[in-house]
Amino acid sequence: MKKIIKIAAALGVLVIFAALFVSCGSKAASYEDGIYFAQQTEFPKSGWKYNVTLKVEDGKIAEVVWNGSNINAGPDKVSVSEAGNYPMVQNGGAQADWHVQAKAVEEYFKDNPSTEMPDSITGATIHYNEFYELAAEALEKGPVGYGPYKDGTYSASDGKFHNGWKYFVDLTVTSGYVVSAYWDAVAEDGGTNKVQRSMDGEYGMVANSNAASEWHEQAQAVEKAFLESQKTAAPDAVTGATITYGNFYSLAEKALTGAKR
Repeated sequence: MKKIIKIAAALGVLVIFAALFVSCGSKAASYEDGIYFAQQTEFPKSGWKYNVTLKVEDGKIAEVVWNGSNINAGPDKVSVSEAGNYPMVQNGGAQADWHVQAKAVEEYFKDNPSTEMPDSITGATIHYNEFYELAAEALEKGPVGYGPYKDGTYSASDGKFHNGWKYFVDLTVTSGYVVSAYWDAVAEDGGTNKVQRSMDGEYGMVANSNAASEWHEQAQAVEKAFLESQKTAAPDAVTGATITYGNFYSLAEKALTGAKR
């Protein structure tokens, strides 16, 4: 009799465990249909800022895209890697280039739709903690749809020099959102660009005008504000920037002319 009771108890525990497993599994796999998107807010030292796009159909994750944008704008990280310009295998001895390993992470997440990061993923030796953080953020925010622009790179520049500088703006769009913006100026005297001169201390805004920060730092604040707002209309103020930034917004608007989806 005791043996029968023990068996029945064990079976009961198994039934309860199975029910919990099914319940948790169905909860994890059930999402509102739509497009989910999240991107990092800051560019790390590597110069690459990551973003994740998820497409949900019938409550399940149907498409997964992990990509990155460069602090200097230009092509996205997948495109750079596919073109052979991010040679992890050739220069770093990696088992596969970045876009190949990123694909392995995407496929694993699609097959195992949990935001809890696994200890390892077959085919991926790159760090993928950023992917899981962004996937969790995107799913928590809910579907936002694709952004208003066509994916690609866009540029615009002034038609002539102003006070010795001709300004230009480069933009990168992924999943319809501007994910990278770079504002700089060509020198009329043929020397280095304005950002480089500022970084080298040759422009001297702090030393010569008692500015709170150098030009390139303020330009980065303008770029960040634009990426956060995704609006080409110049705001009344930008935190961290006292320089005139109307030029940036007019060039960003010009660059995105015709880029609407």
